[in-house]
Amino acid sequence: MKGVEDLEALGLDRKAAAVLWARVSELLEKHDPVTCWRILCDSVLGTHIPFPVHRRIHEHVFANWIENRGPRPVWAPTQAEIESTNLFSVMSELGFKDFGQLHRWSVDDPEAFWRVAIERMNIRFHKRPDSMLDARGGVRSPRWLPGGRMNIVDSCFGADPQSTAVICGSASGRLVRWTYGQLRALANRVAHGLDAAGFRAGDALAVDMPMTFEAVAIYLGIVQSECVVVSIADSFAAPQIRTRLQMADARAIFTTDHVVRAGKRLAMYEKVVEAGAPHAVVLDGPEGRRAPLRAGDMAWDQFLGTNEVYEPRAASPGDDINILFSSGTTGEPKAIPWHHTTAIRAAADGHLHHDIQPGHVVAWPTNLGWMMGPWLIFASLINRATIALFDDVPTGRPFGSFVQDAGVTMLGVVPSIVRAWRETNCMDGLDFSRIRAFSSTGECSSQEDMFYLMHLAGYRPVIEYCGGTEIGGGYITGTLVQPAVPATFTTAALGIDFRILNEQGSAADTGELFLVPPSMGLSTRLLNRDHDEVYFEGCPEGPDGETLRRHGDHFTRLGGGFFRALGRVDDTMNLGGIKASSAEIERALQGVAAVKETAAIACPPPGGGPDRLVIYAVLALGVGGSGAELRALMQKALSSGLNPLFKIHEVVVIDALPRTASQKVMRRQLRARYEEG
Repeated sequence: MKGVEDLEALGLDRKAAAVLWARVSELLEKHDPVTCWRILCDSVLGTHIPFPVHRRIHEHVFANWIENRGPRPVWAPTQAEIESTNLFSVMSELGFKDFGQLHRWSVDDPEAFWRVAIERMNIRFHKRPDSMLDARGGVRSPRWLPGGRMNIVDSCFGADPQSTAVICGSASGRLVRWTYGQLRALANRVAHGLDAAGFRAGDALAVDMPMTFEAVAIYLGIVQSECVVVSIADSFAAPQIRTRLQMADARAIFTTDHVVRAGKRLAMYEKVVEAGAPHAVVLDGPEGRRAPLRAGDMAWDQFLGTNEVYEPRAASPGDDINILFSSGTTGEPKAIPWHHTTAIRAAADGHLHHDIQPGHVVAWPTNLGWMMGPWLIFASLINRATIALFDDVPTGRPFGSFVQDAGVTMLGVVPSIVRAWRETNCMDGLDFSRIRAFSSTGECSSQEDMFYLMHLAGYRPVIEYCGGTEIGGGYITGTLVQPAVPATFTTAALGIDFRILNEQGSAADTGELFLVPPSMGLSTRLLNRDHDEVYFEGCPEGPDGETLRRHGDHFTRLGGGFFRALGRVDDTMNLGGIKASSAEIERALQGVAAVKETAAIACPPPGGGPDRLVIYAVLALGVGGSGAELRALMQKALSSGLNPLFKIHEVVVIDALPRTASQKVMRRQLRARYEEG
């Protein structure tokens, strides 16, 4: 039998292959593909069976799938699973029969939607707002919660003070748990320390350190004192730190002496000093303190106040709480203020799309330098869940052991992390059964990697989540009430809508995606750019005459209501008169066994002419061979998997792809490198 032989070739012995194939055939005779696959996932396909076998079985089960229904699902919710979600509770309360109705209402009546979301999350006010939205100044600059007075930190402590707020883990396997009461006490001591040091409302205070329990307390302490956090990624070098400190006019900085990553000690405080940072508060590193402090700098224990009670200061909902920065892969990064309302947006996405509920445990490898750091704080604490933080690299087995031992229920990833797990099989044998959902953001996902991720937890969904710092969350996402297909999205996020337009500005299934304002969380100001020029100038009108906002992502609409990201619009290339995206080309090359990862760029030839396709490739471990052989393998994969008219001009082998600190591939840097010769 062909099927049995296939399973043998993928690692099963003859008897096991025959038994499994017979069971699959039996189930297919009795059930539709979705039900058949669910039964197999629940009772037959465990992680003890090689992952390639799972892929082959899925392919067989859905062999006759009607493609206009959309891509083949890998997870579909049962009725019981649907009814356990926050979304179902909202739909039942409002009388909506399906998610589509709920989304339409959320954008047609934003005042009503945000009133419900705010009430469900018990957002606290010192003075309740006069309304949810004042759009009299136009959709580009709406006022959310006008007349209200609040401090979002009040809403972060709605859980029982004895419940767990933060779990910290290390590569040694040690876990430390901190309660909501302990977190609030430390945040209050931070706020008193700021007051004693003479800082006042509106002062910008930088944080450049790993995501730790202390970092969370520092963040909350700064916000509740009505100062503004300046977020700096702990991986940045001194020049990048200096740029961000200057852009935000930071008056002080919190950092740590050093960090330890994969066994290597990396200086932190020394970089801050080299950057010419202002007054610094310095925490000890894992190995104590190595660097002597500058005059005027202060050790953590000296800085902290002793009073563990503090009343968060009331502010306008539109006041700044955080300055974050875009990746800045070329030139100066955009400096983007977050407000108290931005935090509400992040928490709402966590509540509704990631289904974070009281007592859940949320892990997302990140730090305060990237939007997912603040997002993790607000989405977890406002929804009365637990933040799970790991103090080392997330690409190896120790991180997986932490996820298992901490009882993580929602795990967020960057796709490159999952790729590393799949290539090394480092998560084999771990128990991820507590995970209810994954989420993936930061770059375009691979279908193979996300399928593998789902299988690690006995097939739980991946919520693809795409947005940005200037949104405070996502604009396109998935849910736990809709089927999940690896590397695809199912809906615009609640409270926001978008349009996909072609180059002529007409509605299309493939093209540039534009946002439809207003929506809570969308930025209205940049510190160092003209906001209207960046996001609105030159945008076409929507199909119904609506104002559109530029975001820069390239998307395609699939059958069945699904969407797939094709990368950034500026990573779209014209090959022989045919439009293609870097992400599409890289996806087609994933099956080339000799290659670990690729980046596709288009470069014009000297003297002009059509773009030429150049592939930068990182080879799999131990792989050699000539450039010509590699190019032939890739050309075959590209011709069969995407378009035979796309011709690879050159393959350049590279040790590692250049990435931002948030793991986005810097294709512009590769393009510049290639053009320079």
